[in-house]
Amino acid sequence: MRKKDNLKFSNILAFQKKNSKILELNERSRKIFKLIVDDFLKDGMPVGSRKLSIKLGEKLSPASVRNVMFDLQEAGLLKSNHSSAGRIPTDLGLRFFVDGLLQVKKITSLQSKEIQETISKNSANPDQICSDAVSMLSGLLDCAGIVIAPKLNGSLKHIEFVPVSKDKALVILITDDGIIENRIIPLPKGLPGSLLTETTNYLNSIIKGRTLTQSKKMINEEIKNDKIRIDKLAQKLIDDGIACWDDASKKTKLIVTGTSKLLDDVHAIDQLEDTRELIEKLENKKNLMGIIDETNEARGLQIFIGSENNLFGLTGCTTIISPFKNKEKEIIGAIGVIGPMRLNYAKIIPVVDYTANVIGKKFQIT
Repeated sequence: MRKKDNLKFSNILAFQKKNSKILELNERSRKIFKLIVDDFLKDGMPVGSRKLSIKLGEKLSPASVRNVMFDLQEAGLLKSNHSSAGRIPTDLGLRFFVDGLLQVKKITSLQSKEIQETISKNSANPDQICSDAVSMLSGLLDCAGIVIAPKLNGSLKHIEFVPVSKDKALVILITDDGIIENRIIPLPKGLPGSLLTETTNYLNSIIKGRTLTQSKKMINEEIKNDKIRIDKLAQKLIDDGIACWDDASKKTKLIVTGTSKLLDDVHAIDQLEDTRELIEKLENKKNLMGIIDETNEARGLQIFIGSENNLFGLTGCTTIISPFKNKEKEIIGAIGVIGPMRLNYAKIIPVVDYTANVIGKKFQIT
């Protein structure tokens, strides 16, 4: 992978140390291997020696090509399909291809425009931004989409209580990351409008530049030390407002969409059952947080191919996922796609990475 693509993947040198036979591959072997993978990614079908010989301009006989294919299989990069004399890449082979031979394409102007328009058309509501972005990504790339929306754990900027009825108010909270969250809370009976304004002003004097935890601690200390006397109705309003945000800050918001697309590439009954089981796990959001955590630790775009992740081992699926960051360059979420291992990696990688960057920039606007 070229450095100029600015994408972070597994270290190919570390990969090759574990597989010394790969180091012995000559230029001819690499060329034949790349032809096999390129063909496999197009139609998912095994590739035979005769077809490869023709692609090479018959500079090598089918027998010579078969010898090279045997060596590639011995190195763990290819495997045979029992119903065909051809070969397809293994999980290890696809990893070698992605990390060492793939040349990523540039994102098209049409793709860039669609991504920008989808993400910029919304308000700063993080759930809506992420939901629209992952739906767009799923449709654009014809894959299942996954996204984890930012949690409310940064410093706060502003809070507002907006009455929506006699007994309810909309609480709007804005973070320094530009994230806007809102919740409906009940209003204490008999709460005058002037007290609602006073409570809002007091909270804004406390929360600015502080996290939710820090704000709660300071409010409690001021009340305990009699630095401020708060009306019981105002105290109830503060407690209810902070409680709903405290709950929101602890929840990880994972959105999964387009799982039915995973069935489009299923060719056998046993694979169908495995894929249905995967879809059920995805829709129940099981085991996905492990992928998210690994992406956060790596701090860059990650690719999980087939058996590299226990969730996809039997289904032959790949996940491509990239984190997005706040203005402090801290990871606050991630977005990606899940599809068959024969994805168009060269096309999908830059689109996922670009989408994550655009989302990050959206959240960096204060």
